[in-house]
Formats: sequence, C-alpha cells, structure tokens
Amino acid sequence: MGWTRKILRVNLTTGTIKTEPLNMDWAMKYLGQRGLASKYLIEEIDPKVDPLSADNKLIFATGPLTGTAASTGGRYSVITKGPLTNAIACSNSGGYWGAELKFAGWDMVIVEGKASKPVYMTIFDDVCEIHDAEPIWGTSVWKTDAWLKKQHQDPMIHVTGIGVAGENKVLYSAIVNDLHRAAGRSGVGAVMGSKNLKAIAVRGTKGVKVKDGGRFLKATATAKQVLQQNAVTGAGLPTYGTQVLMNVINEAGAMPTRNHRQVQFEGAHDISAEAMATPRKSDGKPNLLTNQACFGCTIACGRISKIDENHFTIKNKPEYWHASGGLEYEAAWALGSNTGVNDLDALTYVNFICNEQGLDPISFGATVSAAMELYDLGLITKEQTGGIELKFGSAEALVKCVELTGKAEGFGRELGLGSLRLCTKYGRPDLSMSVKGQEFPAYDGRSIQGIGLAYATSNRGACHLRGYTIASEILGIPEKTDPLETAGKPGLVKAFQDATAAVDSAGICVFTTFAWTLNDIAPQVDAACEGSWTPESMLELGERIWNMERVFNNRAGLSSKDDNLPPRLLTEAAQTGPAKGKVNGLAQMLPEYYQLRGWTADGVPTNETLSRLSV
Repeated sequence: MGWTRKILRVNLTTGTIKTEPLNMDWAMKYLGQRGLASKYLIEEIDPKVDPLSADNKLIFATGPLTGTAASTGGRYSVITKGPLTNAIACSNSGGYWGAELKFAGWDMVIVEGKASKPVYMTIFDDVCEIHDAEPIWGTSVWKTDAWLKKQHQDPMIHVTGIGVAGENKVLYSAIVNDLHRAAGRSGVGAVMGSKNLKAIAVRGTKGVKVKDGGRFLKATATAKQVLQQNAVTGAGLPTYGTQVLMNVINEAGAMPTRNHRQVQFEGAHDISAEAMATPRKSDGKPNLLTNQACFGCTIACGRISKIDENHFTIKNKPEYWHASGGLEYEAAWALGSNTGVNDLDALTYVNFICNEQGLDPISFGATVSAAMELYDLGLITKEQTGGIELKFGSAEALVKCVELTGKAEGFGRELGLGSLRLCTKYGRPDLSMSVKGQEFPAYDGRSIQGIGLAYATSNRGACHLRGYTIASEILGIPEKTDPLETAGKPGLVKAFQDATAAVDSAGICVFTTFAWTLNDIAPQVDAACEGSWTPESMLELGERIWNMERVFNNRAGLSSKDDNLPPRLLTEAAQTGPAKGKVNGLAQMLPEYYQLRGWTADGVPTNETLSRLSV
C-alpha cells in the first residue's frame, strides 16, 4: 500500500525489459524515491564508475505518496552518479510525470546499459517498449513532447526527456518533464544522453491504493488546511512564486552578485516577482500571466510567462511568442543578479531555452558568471569566445551563451563543462563558486552562515534543497535564528538535512515544509503505507539516508577536503549589507557538524553510527 511493489528494469544494451518485485525490506528502511532508489543504486554500481559509461545506472523513482491525494504528491526523482560532481546525484522534479508513472503501476524504472542508437521508451500501464528515436534525436524537449503525443495518438501521455544539451552531454544538462518541470541538477540529463535514451513517455490508468483510505483522506485534508492557512504556502508562493524571495534576500545582503563579488544587486527590483506582475512600458502587458500547479498541489508556485514579442530576443522568432514556464527565484538569480543582467524579458527567454534544450539554469548562469569574471580579468578574450563581449550586465552576451551551450557549439562547449572545469582550464579554479563541482544557488554563505555549511556538506554538491536553512535564518521557520551567527548552525543544518531526506523520499514537495513539520507528514505516510511511521522514525530515516549517501561518496573518492567553500567566501568579506565585514565561519562549524553526525574528524561515518542507523 502506498507502493505499487513493482520495479521496471530496462537494459538498453540488450534490449531486455523485466519486471521485479520491490524489495520491501529496503522500502521499510528507506521509504521511497530518494532514499529507496539511492539504496538500489549504491547496491548495484561501483562507486568509482565513470558517470557517462554504460556501467552507470539511471533510476526514475516515485515515493509512496506520489500519485495520491497528498498535497504536492506529484514528485519523482532521478538518481544516478552525477557527471558534474562524481558524487551521488538525486534530482527532484514535479509536474505530472511522476504521478503518471505511479498510475501505470510502477514504483521505479531502473535503466541500465547503453543503446547502440538513439531510442525512447513508452510505458503504457504494464506494457513497456523501446522504440527508435532517430526522428526526434537532435530536437528540443518541446518538439519531442509534441512528436510523441502525435506519434502515439494520445494527448494525455506525459513525457520526460532530454534536449540537445543532454545529447551533447553538457555536464549540467537536465531531464525535463511536462515542458518546463525539471530534474535539473548534477547533470542527470548527460547520463540519460550517454545511454542514447531520448525520452520516456508514460500513460497510466491504475490509480494508487493506500493502507487506510479513511484515515489517509482525513490526514491529507488536515494537512492541506495547514498549508492554506500559512502565510508562505497559502499566500506568498501562490501569488509571487519563489520569486517572492528576490527583494527579501537582496535586502538581507545575501544576494550573490557578479560571481559573488558583491552580496547585493542594484537591479534586483527590475527582475523581481513584483516586476513580473507589473505591465511593461513597451506593450502594457505583464511578463507573468498566471501561476500553475503540479499534480495534486494546493500551493501552485509555478509561473507562466510571456515575453514582449518585440523584445530583441524573440522579435524575429515567432516560435517563442507563446507562454511557457516563467522565472523562479533560483533561475532569476543565476541568470540575472549573478551575471549583472536586469532585463526581465531577456532572462525569461534564456530560461525558456534552458527548458527547451534541457539545461540547469543555476549551473548555466553561474558558469556564465564565472566566465564573465575571467573575461573581465583578461583571462578569456573576445577571440576565444567567438566574438562575444562577455561583460557583466550584457543581456546580449547571456543570450548568445545560452543558444550556444545547449547545442555545444563554439564557446558553448567550454561553458558546458561547468564553472569548475572552465575556471581550472584558465588557471583560476578559485573563481568557481561551487562545492564538489556543483555551482551555488542563490544565497551568499557569508551573509547566511548556516547555508554556507549546508553547501559545504551537501552530498550532491552545493545545494539549497538538501537543507534549506534559509527558512530559519531568514524567514523564521520553524523558529528564527541569526543568519550572521555560526553558533548552533551545525545542529540546525543537520536537522534540516535529515528532515529533507525524509520528505524527498515520501514523494512530496519540500516547499510544504514552510508550513509542515514531520508531525504533519508522518500521519499521511503512516495512513498510506504498511508499517509504523512516526515523526521520530521519519527523522531517523532521513539520517540513515544521509549517512548512506555519505558512504557512497567516500567510496567514490570524495573526502572531508571536498566539504569546503571557495576562498572568496572564506577570505573576502561582504562589502555591504548586514554582513559587511564578515566571511563564512566554516572552520568553526565543520568540526561540530562532524561530531553531531557521529563521524570521525575526517568526515567518515563511524561503525557505531552506521550500526545504530542500520546503514
């Protein structure tokens, strides 16, 4: 119950398709989605495997609440070894594809091997088939989606797949479903491309069963009321989306700007949620048309935007005169503040291209930002960029870069390496604002101390969604902590990381935790699933998952040396705002964090800790 108890295993090398029962012993220990699929991956691959080799595996996994009446129950994750980081990768997405896979009767799909030529898969309830993808290889996510629906004469199928970025193995390419929802981070799209797998189209008609229907509906109804009554999930996110944070973070002096040279962006208001909703002077219409929800979501934080048809990015491109997924905070920051660009419609266009071609906008924007600094320092020349004047603040340069990167053409090939490899090539690896090779999200670790520690210790490289201490340090959820203080942050980070691992494994969205605690989530899981699920057992589940991921990374060759931040955050103080004069206090926080985790001073989980958690 909650689980379908079925796994689909597809070997693209041999073309074989098998059904097998879900390992319920593992399900009771790791629940689903992130935790359970990571367990499968870790048991089945060599941690030192080349991420782009046929020996790596790619797992599409749902959680037990995916496809149910639980709010935001539309999530799925893609789990693999990431080519950007060489660490474990688990990238989470919303939309409708995850629920559709569950409706078809599958908890997860394990993709093995490599096809000899481009292929795509269809999963129609119990029937899975592998098809020739030559007609759609080299096309965008959007064209692939339309072609598959026409080819199979079913507008109700849901598609997840890669654009040309994944085909070209851009190291931060994404897997995009439902046109503009994405498993965006760590290069999972490159792994899919390395297997010559273009897309998976799913249609399910079976529904999802739960253990105790009456108790489950009561628990979900109560939890939905909590979301509705909360200022963030009931008002802020539906109205403004995640872009509600743009001005808030900027005023807190925590807005990384121009490759983290500054912590505040003078153009933040121009690209904010308020700006998106304000009619443009050029045509009198707003950038934002409406909000949009993923499957089962009562928050509806998604954005649908339309660019001014006379804007330079699309003036002669009628194929972009439609509405599509609008800017969310992370993309608006990475493409805007971090590059110094305050042209809202230009950022929307670049975000469209990221969706269309399958690029992670966070890593793309951060890589362009690093390249702009290299250009500013004279380490990259106009000749090397193919004539692009790669200056901070240039919307034209940003647009040219995104068009080249997805197609891996010209200077776009170098941008597709990610910021660490790019900066290392030009002799300045210190200018890559990344951890374990993955670029920072939209919060400065000097101004928000806890998030700096969360970046440094994240198992998948720099990430805000592995432990969103911003909730506490900036928004005061569940309680306010001082963002400028290091004291208490190791415990805060650990608590957020463990709880988030449990949420990710349930099949719901982490945004619910602006309002929910595990006291709200555990009753839903307990009513849906076999076994006994309490807030305490859910938290232990999250801790077990975190340690399991750490063990994999250690075996893959990562160590405490990788739990670090770029020199800029540790030695160059913030110049303005509340954090003026401060650097990140990682050296003070990291030893206590290891101690609280039950790890050695070198960041290795002790046998006692692993035994206690049954890892």
